Amino acid sequence: MHASHFDFPAVLHAQGPDPERAEALQTYGRFVGSWDAEITARGADGASHEASGEIHFGWVLQGRAIQDVWMIPRLSERNGAPAFPIAGNWYGTTIRVYDPTLAAWRIYWINPATNVFCQQIGRAAGLDIVQEGTTETGMHTRWSFTKITPNSFHWLGEVKPAGSADWRLVTDVRARRR
Repeated sequence: MHASHFDFPAVLHAQGPDPERAEALQTYGRFVGSWDAEITARGADGASHEASGEIHFGWVLQGRAIQDVWMIPRLSERNGAPAFPIAGNWYGTTIRVYDPTLAAWRIYWINPATNVFCQQIGRAAGLDIVQEGTTETGMHTRWSFTKITPNSFHWLGEVKPAGSADWRLVTDVRARRR
């Protein structure tokens, strides 16, 4: 069997948004680029831990989706880095696809570094973006982008156990554009 060589990054990546959906795609399209992040993870017992990370967003799939990579710690600090308490060391990716039939985003988070996989639906909520889903164990997730400016955003990762009325903040990310 003969395998032909092709440029996978060129097939995956796109130069910009699909023109037919460009306006709707800006919900997440405004994040395209590289970001430095300061992360605080909060345990159910009230303990908190801080670490540095990085996030990279780009256009993919002929500009019909946004893909990102979130890392804790930063790539340059990964070799031999101890596990970040509570949240773990991230090296995961999100695929965000706008679904015009829902007027919302289908979001798939894949993190083989911590064995965490999530599906969510994301929508603009005023000036913020709110993504919600339910894990395989019945835990509700809510991930929000808040305080969004051209050069910064605040991301909150919250969980709510099935049957609980209260959300608990687990991860707090403060990002600045590089």
